[in-house]
Amino acid sequence: MSDAQQQFAEATGSRLKILRQREGLTLDELAKASGVSRAMISRIERGEVSPTASLLARLCESLGLSLSHFFAPDGPASDPFVRHDDQRLWRDPVTGYLRRSVSPPGTASAVDIVEVEFPAGARVSFPPREESREMTQHVWLFEGRLNMVLPDQTYEMQPGDCLYMHIGDAFEFHNPSDKPARYAVILDCGRR
Repeated sequence: MSDAQQQFAEATGSRLKILRQREGLTLDELAKASGVSRAMISRIERGEVSPTASLLARLCESLGLSLSHFFAPDGPASDPFVRHDDQRLWRDPVTGYLRRSVSPPGTASAVDIVEVEFPAGARVSFPPREESREMTQHVWLFEGRLNMVLPDQTYEMQPGDCLYMHIGDAFEFHNPSDKPARYAVILDCGRR
């Protein structure tokens, strides 16, 4: 890992540990709730590894958080305005996809807006998650191609297309082309 990647892994691990302890969960309890092994959670918390998008989403959902809220700073409600350069970024260590939290952090909104730059040929799968049954999302493609693979259907998306879906079911993002895709995810967390 580069120094920047190591710092990010350590910050992510520290944040996970704080949030787990805030919820009063042991490593074993979070492991059972998320389906992520106790050993892996421990390694993440110690900053030894950086979690993939799918793994971090499972941990966040077990803590009752979206990925955007995981990365949002603690504290009182913040400014309802956030500049592009101040929006939080996260890169998946396996696929290299870049996730930008567009929504201002710390607001009372149940909606998170995320912009994703998805590399050519990338694929990210999310297993079914009972704790996310009340959450929905719109996937709105701006550039490139994106296949959204759901249990009963695959949607071959072109720029401008938008897909509404529940996120408690299994689904997969796949870029079948040789060019990056850029899209927004508008996530209704069904909370607050």
